[in-house]
Amino acid sequence: MGNGIQRIERRVKLQDLRVLMSVVERGSMAKAAESLATSQPAISRSIGDLEFSLGVRLLDRGPRGVAPTPYGRALIRRGIAIFDELKQGVQDIEFLADPTAGEVRIAAPIGWGAGFVLTVIDRLARRYPRVVCHLMICDTTAPVLEQRQVDLVVTRPFAIPLAEDHLQGEVLFADSLFVIAGIKNPWARRRRIKLADLINEPWALPPPDDDAHILLTDVFRAAGLELPRPAMVTTTGVARIALVAKGHFLSMASESVLRFGGGWERSIKVLPTDLAANDGVVGIITLKNRTLTPVAQLFIDCAHEVAKPMAKPRRQQLRKA
Repeated sequence: MGNGIQRIERRVKLQDLRVLMSVVERGSMAKAAESLATSQPAISRSIGDLEFSLGVRLLDRGPRGVAPTPYGRALIRRGIAIFDELKQGVQDIEFLADPTAGEVRIAAPIGWGAGFVLTVIDRLARRYPRVVCHLMICDTTAPVLEQRQVDLVVTRPFAIPLAEDHLQGEVLFADSLFVIAGIKNPWARRRRIKLADLINEPWALPPPDDDAHILLTDVFRAAGLELPRPAMVTTTGVARIALVAKGHFLSMASESVLRFGGGWERSIKVLPTDLAANDGVVGIITLKNRTLTPVAQLFIDCAHEVAKPMAKPRRQQLRKA
């Protein structure tokens, strides 16, 4: 093992690897030189030394700049992991020196990010005031996790294919879907409603290419119905709920979004519709072979605490809100 490491050390220097990553990120050697506060000849020399040591071309040069070859992409992919592990090593040392300080980076779609995740961050911050949480709101969370821009993702597992060997997940809570209306909507005064009764109402729905559209389609088909023709379409669930709160539209929302969203109970009513079993799960997704920082583990532990009230459906409480 020692001889293997020594051979790698002679062939690949961390500084040269960092230069390669910067050149690809910036798209040119001149921009990389500016970013790294060095000269363009120094950048060219680092790339040349790396290509000579490995015996392959790492970059394709052209009039529009540079692009990585397959060899370059392979090395950069591993380089991202190397620098991430080094960064986490420094964070581990800082945590050992002070276990109440550190950083954690989380990604989540806006529905859970603006509700459940913020609730977890609030609780964590009260316990550990020196912990810094970075929250990235994005619908497509797999790339930022795989590129190690975040420590973990909070989402529905189907949003990231866990069949991938490099990913792993743990369940936080079951999350049911409900039909919702504004408290001033006439349907909010009804005690019993069939889903078929609502087909011709104005609906705010996600677009067909959205994962939420699949969920809603399954709910309606379980009742022998097709998804209603929408009167408003948006990928943002919070926008759909805000429109429903104005009183004219209907939509569907998950229990967790309503519970943790903050203030919806004053303007939203869950309609008493008997939907077929539609419990999905929300979980935490991480990279399987990546060691979590102690602060990331603190976040996960806190997330499980916040999720405890969601262990069992509480439809009656939601309806009374």
